[in-house]
Amino acid sequence: MTAELSRRSGNSFATMLSTIVGGSIKRLVPTAIALFILLAIWQGLCSAPDASLPGPIQVVQDTWELIIDPFYQGDGTDQGLFWQLLASLKRVAVGYTLAAIVGIGLGILIGVSLLMFQALDPIFQVLRTVPPLAWLPIALAAFKDSQPAAIFVIFITAVWPIVINTAVGVQNIPQDYNNVAKVLQLSRMDYFFKVLLPATVPYIFTGLKIAIGLSWLAIVAAEMLTGGVGIGFFIWDAYNSGSNSEVILAIVYVGLVGLLLNAIIGYIATRVVPEDQK
Repeated sequence: MTAELSRRSGNSFATMLSTIVGGSIKRLVPTAIALFILLAIWQGLCSAPDASLPGPIQVVQDTWELIIDPFYQGDGTDQGLFWQLLASLKRVAVGYTLAAIVGIGLGILIGVSLLMFQALDPIFQVLRTVPPLAWLPIALAAFKDSQPAAIFVIFITAVWPIVINTAVGVQNIPQDYNNVAKVLQLSRMDYFFKVLLPATVPYIFTGLKIAIGLSWLAIVAAEMLTGGVGIGFFIWDAYNSGSNSEVILAIVYVGLVGLLLNAIIGYIATRVVPEDQK
């Protein structure tokens, strides 16, 4: 009997695993076909002797050492792609965390107070339209150092979607929720944790997902101007050195890391956002 149960359990697990793997492969097949077609078109367009950009085969050949040894550590900015990306991610982590804290706080403030909304929303609408790199000279003048300046650019870029989405979430709390809170005579603390925050979480994570993408865009652009170890400066340095293959490889890495960051925030959202609000 025990052996029979073990056999059935093993077959059930194997069937489940096969279903998951089969489903994943089916989802990946269209992407793989599309990617192959794009690479073939790219290779065809860049195969001419006078082509200004390298094809995918040439990119792999030119950057093979960077691909197989991303953990290389040299002197100064001569670092492997892993360390370049890690340096950029550290700056993003600091700037994004600050933006999340300030953005959620300000969003709740202008969401619950009509007076604060009327006072601050026009200012926020003006500031959020300023391109990220326009803030860099001001940040460099204020902080006298490129590292906090780059972090400030991330912060000022990421904070606006968090503020706006959080405020919208607070303003869209169903009136029934507020009526129930009044009937139950909830304290402000209980109202915040039992009504306002759960109802606003989906909006907050929408802002956080937008902000993480903008943060990654901003740091790459900022590092091109501030220098130092980082994927943005690596791209700019490779361009100045005439290595288009390294530029293309770095762009691929930037895209993959951006996809991963977005997936991480999305996964956290699935664990936090109530099932009926997804």
